[in-house]
Amino acid sequence: MQTISFNVMLALILSGGWILGKFFGKIKLPSILGMVIFGILCSVFIKDLSPEVLWDLSPFLKSFALIVILLRAGLGIRKATLKKAGLTALLMSFIPCIFEGTALTFIIRLIFDFNWAAAGLTAFMLSAVSPAVVVPSMLSLKEQGRGKKNEVPTIIIAGASIDDVFAITLFSVFLSLAAGGQSSVLQSVISVPVSILAGIVSGIILGFILSFLFSKKYTSIRATEKALILLICGTLLVQVGDSFHFASLLGLMTCGFIILEKHEHIAHELSQKLSKICIFAEIILFVLIGFSLDIETAGQAGLKGLLAVSAGLVFRSLGVILATAFSKLTFKERLFCVIAYLPKATVQAALGGVALSAGLPEGNTILAIAVVAILFTAPLGLLGISFFGKRLLDDGEETSENRL
Repeated sequence: MQTISFNVMLALILSGGWILGKFFGKIKLPSILGMVIFGILCSVFIKDLSPEVLWDLSPFLKSFALIVILLRAGLGIRKATLKKAGLTALLMSFIPCIFEGTALTFIIRLIFDFNWAAAGLTAFMLSAVSPAVVVPSMLSLKEQGRGKKNEVPTIIIAGASIDDVFAITLFSVFLSLAAGGQSSVLQSVISVPVSILAGIVSGIILGFILSFLFSKKYTSIRATEKALILLICGTLLVQVGDSFHFASLLGLMTCGFIILEKHEHIAHELSQKLSKICIFAEIILFVLIGFSLDIETAGQAGLKGLLAVSAGLVFRSLGVILATAFSKLTFKERLFCVIAYLPKATVQAALGGVALSAGLPEGNTILAIAVVAILFTAPLGLLGISFFGKRLLDDGEETSENRL
């Protein structure tokens, strides 16, 4: 069977994702949900026709898209905003993940009869929230002025960007145990704050370097060229982060934050340029997430997989409620945080097949559960954020009766 050329496939992804995204926007649904669904349709009907080069480039394309989205997020976070979001964002970064992962370890062992190591790696693979899904939705709400009083979108963006660090670290621990490796729990625990600190420091250093480069001394550099330099440096930062295992995604946001603090007008110029690239980036990212799914694989996990994922979301929600318990957030805002923390996609798509590649006997089932998690939670979270964002988050006016 003849494959579709890469150029034609890329044109199909961009045009189809854009059209279905526009259609979903017209019917008051999240446009990125339309892009994911278009990707799933491509997976069902033309996956066998897709060129191999598409899958070779897919990790880079998805990573680049996420870089654009997170840089833009960082360029919109001010120091005062960060101070207001601080402690709550920190608690949101690990409590929901730990709650869900711990509970799922027992649930998956019970339902699928996995050994403890396989159950643990599956649980923490599932427990990661998806910044790729959450951050664009929060940026949209920030632009609408929703939740501005208590900086709810910023809390969720910051928390989601660190959440993955905990999930991936603990996944790696259990994977090592499942594969018969020697993994030091103490080393793994220490690696989490080290990873976060390294991400922040790298972002600060890059932010100061770029702030100096973009300053008035270098007015010959046009805004478009500045955006290009920022993207190149952001891509290199993620590559270094992947090589040395630190929180490079957090570094991207920190870099944007530093540029905003040092040169606000430059940050606004860069944000405007990135907002145009974001259209392309979001289509590529979300269509490819849907495209990479295999419906037949999801069927292998069946109702048991759906039951496990659903149970995990219950414990994740309890974790969000605990993490926001002592914050200034109103009851409605806390409820929205629960909804916003439902989507899973990026980490599950990246790690779902790792156990299978490592030769674990549970590999096929783990991959199937990952696919079920994406198919179930990504649309659920996107619809929930879109519907409840306007109903639970105020537009700047806060009412005291909503407080707990």
